[in-house]
Amino acid sequence: MIWHDDGLEIFAAEGAALPAGGETGAVEHRGARIWHVSYGTGAPVILLHGGLGHSGNFAHQVPALVGTGYRAVLIDSRGHGHSTRDGQPFSYDLMASDVLAVMDALKIGRAPIVGWSDGACIGLAMSRMAPERVSGVLFFACNVDDSGTKPFEFTRMLGNCIGRHQADYAALSTTPDDFQAFSDAVGLMQRTQPNYSAADLAAISVPVTVVQSEHDEFIKPEHAAYIARTIPGAELVELKEVSHFAPLQRPEVFNAVVLGFLEKLP
Repeated sequence: MIWHDDGLEIFAAEGAALPAGGETGAVEHRGARIWHVSYGTGAPVILLHGGLGHSGNFAHQVPALVGTGYRAVLIDSRGHGHSTRDGQPFSYDLMASDVLAVMDALKIGRAPIVGWSDGACIGLAMSRMAPERVSGVLFFACNVDDSGTKPFEFTRMLGNCIGRHQADYAALSTTPDDFQAFSDAVGLMQRTQPNYSAADLAAISVPVTVVQSEHDEFIKPEHAAYIARTIPGAELVELKEVSHFAPLQRPEVFNAVVLGFLEKLP
């Protein structure tokens, strides 16, 4: 069956649940308890979700990865999903260090990162912080400085997404009534980070594929092109007929790009 949820109506009504049978765990790191789950037994691929979401937002990607022989490792960013947070401000570098701590606990020396929105920023932060741990970054739907974002425009689709995030937060979080404070704290990070210069991008030494959707609500297409042009050897891939939420809207389209990215890695 070909899955289409272009307006996120199904996502709003039903959510996106991870398959049963994953191996779950948690790592205590820098004031937070970071939850993770793994599926499959092949070479590991780490999936990092977007802001306000959780690992379940990648539910449509897990079967594709496991069915192709990979081990899918999904991590709830601090304060998101099952993971906790303390009073530290959110930062991409802090959350990158959380992912490295999970990799240490799972004895994963090096792996590719599939990052969506904030997860893409976390993956890029990892590539700068510990390039020896990152075999490549799929950088989907994110900016590297504040020039890359479009003016915010609330739409019915975004309402569907935010409503689902709020419901999932209430169901999964250890602080279920704190969604507004959580959202405000994440929003502050997104408005002020990252702020990479062209020199910062030019110093990135891991393979990067920049993926930009035709109808992304938040990221300017020329900004994605700039990122791909400035990171040495980076590739730019455009996804047609989808938006910032491509992994949920048309999983087959997004999964094909993910598998193509993985196949090209050395």
